[in-house]
Amino acid sequence: MAARKRGIKPGKRSGTAAGSNWEDHLTRRARAENYPARSIYKLKEIQEKFQIFQKGDVILDLGCAPGSWLLYASQQTGPDGRVFGIDIQAVEIDLPSNVTVLQKDILEMTEDPFFEKVLGCQVVLSDMAPATTGRKDVDAFRSFELCRMALETADRVLAGKGHFICKIFQGNEFSQFQKQVKQRFSECRVFKPDSCRKQSKEIYIIAKHKRTK
Repeated sequence: MAARKRGIKPGKRSGTAAGSNWEDHLTRRARAENYPARSIYKLKEIQEKFQIFQKGDVILDLGCAPGSWLLYASQQTGPDGRVFGIDIQAVEIDLPSNVTVLQKDILEMTEDPFFEKVLGCQVVLSDMAPATTGRKDVDAFRSFELCRMALETADRVLAGKGHFICKIFQGNEFSQFQKQVKQRFSECRVFKPDSCRKQSKEIYIIAKHKRTK
């Protein structure tokens, strides 16, 4: 199962002229600002609203290709912080010196020593999405499976009081996943950035302050 960000390609239609123009605008803006995908604006909205990142943070980005979130997280954490990314796809852009990327399938990394590098990190991000089939129930379940893996990773590496951001497709498993997140974090919000496509089923779980046992 491919876990990846699904950026909007230039010229892709959303079903309406206005939607297409808006998507093209965001794509052009991202390119002009030296980001590889329009997904940058989703994370930027999340940061501006919820203040997830702080200077000096260690951040883990799951499903990090093509790299927009890596770049933004690097800017937010600054030269004293570190950003680590994992994706089954290669990240082909030039990255700052405080960013490290591993090309690997998260579903096959149960015992990978890579996680020792991020143990005690302050933020875990997941913009992972399955390769879609067109069947909403199947796609939503596959998204849930990736989200479950992301949450297990946060359980493993995230420091107490740390934050977890996760994209999920809305479906039958959404309430179950939200409940699991609420059990682990003091604050749990549901947020759909304005830069998401209006017809998209994707939504973000914003979980802050990991509970300590």
